[in-house]
Amino acid sequence: MTDALLTFTEAGIYCPRGDFYIDPWRPVDRALITHGHSDHARPGHRRYLATHAALPVMRHRLGAITAEGIAYDAPLDINGVTVSFHPAGHIPGSAQIRVAHKGEVWVVSGDYKTTPDSLCEPFEPVRCQHFITECTFGLPVFKWAAQDSVAQEINQWWAAQAQAGGYALLGAYSLGKAQRLLRMVDPQIGPILTHGAVEATNAVLRAQGYALPDTRQVTPDMDVKALAGALVLAPPAALGSAWAKRFKGASTGFASGWMRLRGVRRRRGMDRGFVVSDHADWDGLLWAIRQTGAENIYPTHGYTDIFARHLGSLGYQARVVPTEFGGEDGAADPEAA
Repeated sequence: MTDALLTFTEAGIYCPRGDFYIDPWRPVDRALITHGHSDHARPGHRRYLATHAALPVMRHRLGAITAEGIAYDAPLDINGVTVSFHPAGHIPGSAQIRVAHKGEVWVVSGDYKTTPDSLCEPFEPVRCQHFITECTFGLPVFKWAAQDSVAQEINQWWAAQAQAGGYALLGAYSLGKAQRLLRMVDPQIGPILTHGAVEATNAVLRAQGYALPDTRQVTPDMDVKALAGALVLAPPAALGSAWAKRFKGASTGFASGWMRLRGVRRRRGMDRGFVVSDHADWDGLLWAIRQTGAENIYPTHGYTDIFARHLGSLGYQARVVPTEFGGEDGAADPEAA
């Protein structure tokens, strides 16, 4: 693997010939970033390269960084290596990164999902010989229902709380998942209130032109009793906090792919669990791999060993690659915020 176009080092995925890293987890000189979640876009690098659509939220989260934007599908030469960014369908601005040199082609998928969500740029398969894939949900039990069907479940739950004069308190990751949910819910049911972390991200994405329904940030002086019937959207860490306790008697829900597992739903202690994920399900992972045409597959975070064995049974050369990337909700631990 030492002569390969990409190698796996203690700092992250490295291209020796181009002298750059992809989503490195330790500070490096030049970092190509797939998307703005904190386990992929980390602070401390000297230079960043990401899609134009990903940069605003990266700057919001990382502060003043030296960064260059790139359009989707636009080739860029870095020390004789050609790189290009292609939609990953994960969150707004997310990308797979294609790396090519003298006929050798690798694709680093970052996180991805294969079904459109009406918010972010839809996933585009990229042909390659080597495909580095996440497999957060690399078990056959993980199969997602159609988004319209889940939206109907959420709206019915919210409408029932509104009719009873209560609140529907819904937990979701503040970048990507929360905005996708905003596109799924029916704002005619009632007001939509947000935690500050969600609202700050909303503002960044609205400024980029992503259409979201009207929301109101919950503030200390807000009279929430006058807003009974509201949907309240918050990051998972806020659900059990003093912030959430002001919504007395609220029905609590959580939106995540992990809600597919009964044990996780029970441990979360929520009234409702909605299976909504920004990652590919089992069928989506296998479909994406087939579309690449790659023979060499490198599963990273998730159910890597099981998924690699299954790929081997299908005739692929599959090798598990440890990384420090997390899974859904920004951490390998499904219970984490």
